[in-house]
Amino acid sequence: MEILQTPQNALSASVVSAVINAPIEKVNIADWLFNLPDEEYQRCSVNHIAAGITSNFDGQLMSINVEYVGSALVIQHYVATESRADYCRMLSVSDTITAAGRSKVQVLWELKADKIDDNTTLYTNSIHATATPEFLEFIKANNITLEQAAKARQDASDAHNHEETPNFAKSIENKALTKKYNQPF
Repeated sequence: MEILQTPQNALSASVVSAVINAPIEKVNIADWLFNLPDEEYQRCSVNHIAAGITSNFDGQLMSINVEYVGSALVIQHYVATESRADYCRMLSVSDTITAAGRSKVQVLWELKADKIDDNTTLYTNSIHATATPEFLEFIKANNITLEQAAKARQDASDAHNHEETPNFAKSIENKALTKKYNQPF
């Protein structure tokens, strides 16, 4: 189920780019994402706890990510709605666990590669979070306004994205150039 983001339910939007020092012909975001070892995912952010790959009942590829975004523990169940060498669109109804309790947020994660020149590629990591009806009930029960929740999520998501994006780009670069993940950042 995809919940469309509107001004009434938008929580956050963060777009960060970084350079991959590899030609776009060697970059394959889908291959990188769906073969990403747990340890490599953890190396890309101090807030990354675990990652794994599976599929849903319909056979669609999924990336399961566990991480902290701000003070919330987030378990993301990303379903690949589109996956190519230069672009992946991942959609999750993510579990969020905070000191105030548990809820759900929809997260759209887009990973994109664009050619800069013959030797470099621009990697863009976009994250958009949308309040679910369950989340709206959760914040109401906890006397939190959507504006307060959105500000906290925006600040936390943007800080997280600024940390992980350059490391994702370096990991994609390492895979593109050496077919290995274990190169130092």
